[in-house]
Amino acid sequence: MTRIRFAHTADLHLDSPFKGLRAVAPDSVANALYEATFKAWENIVDLCIAENVDALLVAGDIYDSADRSLRAQLKFVEGLRKLDEAGIRSFVCHGNHDPLDGWEAQLDYPPSCKRFGAEWAPEPSPVFRDDPSRAVVYGVSYPTREVTENLTLKLPQVEPGPFSIGLLHTNVGGNREHESYAPCSLSDLEKSHIDYWALGHIHRRQALKEQTPAVVYPGNPQGRQPNERGARGLYLVEAEDDGNIRLEFHPVDLVRWEFLRVDIGDFETEQALLDGLGNRLQDMLDNADGRSLIVHIQLKGRGELHRTLRRPNAIEDLLEELNEEWAASRRFAWCERIEDRSASPFNREAHRQEGADFLAEVLRTVDRAKEDANLLAGLRNGLDDLYNHHRFHRHLSGFAPSSDQLAALLDEAEAMVVDLLGSNGT
Repeated sequence: MTRIRFAHTADLHLDSPFKGLRAVAPDSVANALYEATFKAWENIVDLCIAENVDALLVAGDIYDSADRSLRAQLKFVEGLRKLDEAGIRSFVCHGNHDPLDGWEAQLDYPPSCKRFGAEWAPEPSPVFRDDPSRAVVYGVSYPTREVTENLTLKLPQVEPGPFSIGLLHTNVGGNREHESYAPCSLSDLEKSHIDYWALGHIHRRQALKEQTPAVVYPGNPQGRQPNERGARGLYLVEAEDDGNIRLEFHPVDLVRWEFLRVDIGDFETEQALLDGLGNRLQDMLDNADGRSLIVHIQLKGRGELHRTLRRPNAIEDLLEELNEEWAASRRFAWCERIEDRSASPFNREAHRQEGADFLAEVLRTVDRAKEDANLLAGLRNGLDDLYNHHRFHRHLSGFAPSSDQLAALLDEAEAMVVDLLGSNGT
């Protein structure tokens, strides 16, 4: 028998500005970006009502900044009221982007909404007021932006019996893609006797543990930058009386970020390249669950088209031509940039296998690095000094390269070496 069924979301970042993109995007794209975080919130509320969940949990960073806009606050409270009218409770904590000391309009939150304060309450909040022993929620909010202490160590003793949920904005295990706010370890969460940890702060969807206890990040419901690719949404969670927990992901985003890597060696003419890019964009739209796309295109590989791409304004002209066709429709695929990582023709495979020079060794090393996780990890560690530098970390946080991007960096470095050394390989 199902004990509780709830929705878990986090990192709404309502009214995220997208200033840089909106300044250069066509009106249709700019308007979609402006509404994207609000539409994702509306989709969350509608999904909760359609699925008739018992509660919605929001694990911090509701707003994009402490100086939150009035519109963002109005929209958030409006959604909570809709949930209240549908008989759905809501539980909310605040994180580093929306701490309790930020500006707040005097708005009436619905009585079914529980907002947690800067300290763990001595008693948990029941989900079902007529049956408090069925399920309870423990939660805590950030009093100010920078919370560096382990908040789990202050959690009150969790009593056995009710299904217990912990609502917290935290960095578990020192994730390097985000600031180390309210840091804790997976072990800290495991020994707390909480049944389900509803977490926020990490924008990538992941279940660190799925059972006993479940430790879950739903990711943000709307991607906000190129590194936040793919479907974004929330988790619907069902907990059974026997303790079994089921997670079901539901996308709620309006616009998706995607990365498209294309080998110019597959095309002989400029028209073939343009048509090929159009076909790839169509394929991406067909597999995007009805969402619009913002696409970063990277041209790689070796071929005669490299000479065309190196001509003045060639990349800009290609970008403009694609966007005239693909950014104008209601469901768009807007190319925010085209990155040329292509190179002149070169028989790579023959040189890699038969060459005995320095260039051949470079080619073989690149291949080994892509196949060997330890070598790739070594490359990532080599970049840590930059991304974790105390002066630059806050600017670079969230932009550390993924494994795919590291592989692309290897391709780029290889192309530079080949161009510099030429066919002599010395």
